[in-house]
Amino acid sequence: MAIIKVKTGGITADAITDALIADDVVGTEHLTANEVDTAALKADAVTGAQLADDAVNSEHYTDGSVDTAHIADAQITTAKLSTAVFTGATDIGADLADADLILVDDGAGGTIRKAALSRVKTYAGGANTPAFEAYLAATQVIAQTTNVKITMNTERFDTAGEYDHSTNYRFTPQTAGKYFVYSHLNLQTAGTKVGNAISKIYKNGSVYTQSASNYATDTTSTVAIGITNIIAMNGNDDYLEVYAYMESFDNAERRITPEVKGSYFGAFLILE
Repeated sequence: MAIIKVKTGGITADAITDALIADDVVGTEHLTANEVDTAALKADAVTGAQLADDAVNSEHYTDGSVDTAHIADAQITTAKLSTAVFTGATDIGADLADADLILVDDGAGGTIRKAALSRVKTYAGGANTPAFEAYLAATQVIAQTTNVKITMNTERFDTAGEYDHSTNYRFTPQTAGKYFVYSHLNLQTAGTKVGNAISKIYKNGSVYTQSASNYATDTTSTVAIGITNIIAMNGNDDYLEVYAYMESFDNAERRITPEVKGSYFGAFLILE
């Protein structure tokens, strides 16, 4: 059979359709350079397998198109953070407050959580609490040469409600630690001469520390005695009280007086 040769000049424009071309016969050498445009590509036809490694850089990303769903877990490291994240931030413009937030790595396990600054105070030891101070509101008459508990019955403050100002007049803190403990007593006699005058702090029913004055040769009728100490408490059932011991040489009435709230008792937790 004779072969008919057809020159390209004898083929009308657009006469050769896809149906007349055998499958897989057109190679890339027959494509004009830069001829394939996006209109000739089927939607989603270019997959990751068709892209060379490291071929796509940030200039090809649409601004704002990279969202958190396209960032693998744990891929944003401190090395990727600019110092401007902190130095370029707007100053808070006020004192730090308990409600302000910080980020912490929970237990150094890689889980990032928020925490209020109020927790920092708790971790660092917090305030000097529990704390209380109470004073004697009315004159208390005490027996001669007898240890008598002083009924400090009016509270200035009591942060945890751990001072009993109505029944036992004792401080029973429920937080273990060392406490700065203080008291001040105005001791007075209705006569002309105070003899021995002693202020005492009791712990668990026994004298722990005391301060004394002796005016055996004087005609002094009023004595003021202050006392301070640091006392360890177990945070359970340890308790503190204030006692007074007084001797009047002429056996006149002995009193603890409340002038200017000057007979008082207090304590607070020491931060360590």
